[in-house]
Amino acid sequence: MDDGTVCGGPDLGAPALGTPFHGSGDADPAGPYADGPWRNYFLILLDRIPTPIAVCRADGEVLIANPAMAGQWGVAPGQLRGRNLLDLFRPRDEAQLIRIAEAVRLGRRSRYPVEVHWRSASDGSEREGELTVDPVGDPSVQPPALLALLRAREPVPPPAPPRGTASPVEARILALAAGGATTASIGTALGLTVDGVNYHLTRLARRWRVQGRAALVAKAYVLGVLAPESWPPAPA
Repeated sequence: MDDGTVCGGPDLGAPALGTPFHGSGDADPAGPYADGPWRNYFLILLDRIPTPIAVCRADGEVLIANPAMAGQWGVAPGQLRGRNLLDLFRPRDEAQLIRIAEAVRLGRRSRYPVEVHWRSASDGSEREGELTVDPVGDPSVQPPALLALLRAREPVPPPAPPRGTASPVEARILALAAGGATTASIGTALGLTVDGVNYHLTRLARRWRVQGRAALVAKAYVLGVLAPESWPPAPA
């Protein structure tokens, strides 16, 4: 797996999520599986797990991240190495971080949930979820590495427009289609991919229970989505 860059979180007054890791060497993210063939098995398994996972230093600096975690930011796993979890995720409650820092300082090994939010790389939307932080590794090594697992909450889809209506984007697509524009040219005009244009047309066809582009355009005029007196065609 690609190794995955730097930054520091706030100083919480304890040796976790804000203060340096131990020693001057670079800890192996495979932890107890760092020796022999187990390291490769660990990395292969991490690579294939669909749950977003990162192994971090005690200060939150990412040592390694799997593709599912990197996918939250639209980057390769290696590009997260050295970044800090506190720069990637914003906690809802800073007190949760303080509790983790204190637990690590006292050598406690347990699982600590942190409610977080972040901005999705795919569409820029605000996402929410729970980041579970688990101190791992050899108990004799202090402070320990942190295993962070993300459980992202699925965003609630916006309600579908009532039957017989169209969103502003859909209305602009219909207007261009009514004027004879091809799917590709509609996409270019609106900054959409061909698949994106087809997606909107298919949703409209299902909502209005019609088939074909000509029927969609006709229905748009009947429903008042397109202005009947305008040429080139335009939304009402």
